[in-house]
Amino acid sequence: MVTSIKPLQRPLALGDQVYQTLRGHLRDGTIVSGQPLQEVQLAEKLGVSRTPVREALTRLASEGLLASDGRSFVVPALTLQDVDDIYEVRFLLEPAAVSRVAELTTDPSVRATIDEALADAEAAYRAKDADAFREANIRFRNAWKDLVPNRRMVKAIEQYADHMMRIRALTLGDAKVRGIVIKGLRRIAEALAAGDGEAAAAAMRDHLGEAKRCFIAATGLDKES
Repeated sequence: MVTSIKPLQRPLALGDQVYQTLRGHLRDGTIVSGQPLQEVQLAEKLGVSRTPVREALTRLASEGLLASDGRSFVVPALTLQDVDDIYEVRFLLEPAAVSRVAELTTDPSVRATIDEALADAEAAYRAKDADAFREANIRFRNAWKDLVPNRRMVKAIEQYADHMMRIRALTLGDAKVRGIVIKGLRRIAEALAAGDGEAAAAAMRDHLGEAKRCFIAATGLDKES
């Protein structure tokens, strides 16, 4: 009888909870570029001590999502070189990852969450609902990413994609950008349904190329001298 007892599920450490909360705020644009983040103020708002806040801020800084000026942390403004570097890594990782997923997704039950997210994105696009489109776009991305067998690759993808997340919230407010994105999602989904890894990788490369172009245009980085 005793051998059948399973260990209790432990809650996340407080530092991890603070980290995930702050990372979520970075993703959705609640924390904006240039906004100072100070330990004392964050600890008061989150109802925790300074130690887990310091741990979370340091961790986010190590991932390049925050920068420190010695007194506080800030969301760094991305330069054109930053964007080029980030997308260079994404071009290496994401097409390879989605091509692996295509080995699994000829089964409709396996790709169900991908198809559902695409259907919701299509509906939001037709309804001109930017918020619903953003949410469906995130779910589409998470759906195929959850099927990638190499979890270290997934972690790397998440790290570099998060650098762009706060601006993506702005770019998807543009109906023209949503039109470009929905075409990319359709191509990726079609390739996955066909189990065609090469087509899925090609669709992802094109999708990333369009995303990079829209990102640069939205931030005015194309006007950098």
